Amino acid sequence: MELFNQTLKDHRPSPSSIPLAERVRPKTLNEFVGQSHLLREGKSLRILIERDDVPSMIFWGPPGCGKTTLARIIAHQTKAEFFQLSAVASGVQDVRKVIDRAEINRNRLNKRTILFIDEIHRFNKAQQDALLHSVEDGVITLIGATTENPSFEVISPLLSRCRVYVLEPLDVDELNHILDHTLTTDTLLKDQTIVLGKKERELLMLLAAGDARQMLIGLETAVRLVKSRKSGEKAITTQIIEEAFQRKYAKYDKGAEEHYNIISAFIKSMRGGDPDAAVYWLSRMLEGGEDPKFIARRMIILASEDIGNADPYALTLATSCFTAVDYVGMPEAQIILSQTATYLASAPKSNAAVRAIGEAMNDVQKLPNESVPLHLRNAPTKLMKQLKYGKEYKYSHDFDGHFVEQQYLPDNVKDKIYYHPSDEGMEKTIRERLNKWWKNKER
Repeated sequence: MELFNQTLKDHRPSPSSIPLAERVRPKTLNEFVGQSHLLREGKSLRILIERDDVPSMIFWGPPGCGKTTLARIIAHQTKAEFFQLSAVASGVQDVRKVIDRAEINRNRLNKRTILFIDEIHRFNKAQQDALLHSVEDGVITLIGATTENPSFEVISPLLSRCRVYVLEPLDVDELNHILDHTLTTDTLLKDQTIVLGKKERELLMLLAAGDARQMLIGLETAVRLVKSRKSGEKAITTQIIEEAFQRKYAKYDKGAEEHYNIISAFIKSMRGGDPDAAVYWLSRMLEGGEDPKFIARRMIILASEDIGNADPYALTLATSCFTAVDYVGMPEAQIILSQTATYLASAPKSNAAVRAIGEAMNDVQKLPNESVPLHLRNAPTKLMKQLKYGKEYKYSHDFDGHFVEQQYLPDNVKDKIYYHPSDEGMEKTIRERLNKWWKNKER
């Protein structure tokens, strides 16, 4: 054992062989930067971590926002045994080995087990299914990290057993804090005289686009590229930074303001019925490296929010677009996105569904929640039948036109009209049909 330990000591990696982002990775909550909405004093996630009582959860956020670091901090502070797997390199067999160990921990050692899976969205359904029962039974506490919307990428049964925490891109102040801390504390950088002007610092952050890891990789590469002056200074220029990132700054940064400006212009162009503008802003996003699935998801929302029942097929097309983009990938996915964007832009528009749910939610939140009318209730037991559950219900298919007028709303909102179909597309037909049915509730 002594020889083994000595061998490890002799072969311990030198600091220069460890990437800068890894060397300065925070080890405690107090060192962690960002995600104050989850981790400042008094916030629930911080309390759970400090109490070593974390539930199964999923961290959803962009690259470089601290998902893996936060999981490692939990490992550092927890009394549980901690395992880490990468969904890219691991399979069901690896998961089952951890579960077997977790069973021993729980049944023999009275000890909890935390399993961290990086990029959990890359696990297929079978791999996610392998986790399900162990998470449900509490054999393991799962922490998953993903850059993709878990609603689309994590199976519903597993998602329902996890708390989802949304992590945000780091802002300029947070990146500045990390940068200052790195330059003054890193083993290899603190003894060098590195000159980084305001303009160069801003460029470094713009190219990193809210990703702390990319910022540190860019800084480390720039320091290696720059030549020392006679004075010993290493002055990092904009040219050096662009060389380090292997690209010039394009006015589109995922996670930065222009990202939100362009997606806003894209959505408003489709809402406004301009397919030419829509496809232009689509091209700007794709050229800037935007995730095609992010674009497809936004079009799904628009299909309901701005088109709705004026053209019900729009939602079907937008949903199929997301699936097709996921199957095909870039560059061919740009054709699918273009087809969908131009169709949605050219479709008739209605926001009646948005207004309907908004008004209904407002009443649900502000008015007393009255009981379901007796005639609408099921009566599976003898007692319920004696209480006249369902007695006065009229079965629509027993009447001409498969419709009969009866009260479906509680008494306190029985005369409310939430859905007001427009005169556009299919909604015109829907409005005419509803007015024919409900003669006392003309829309």
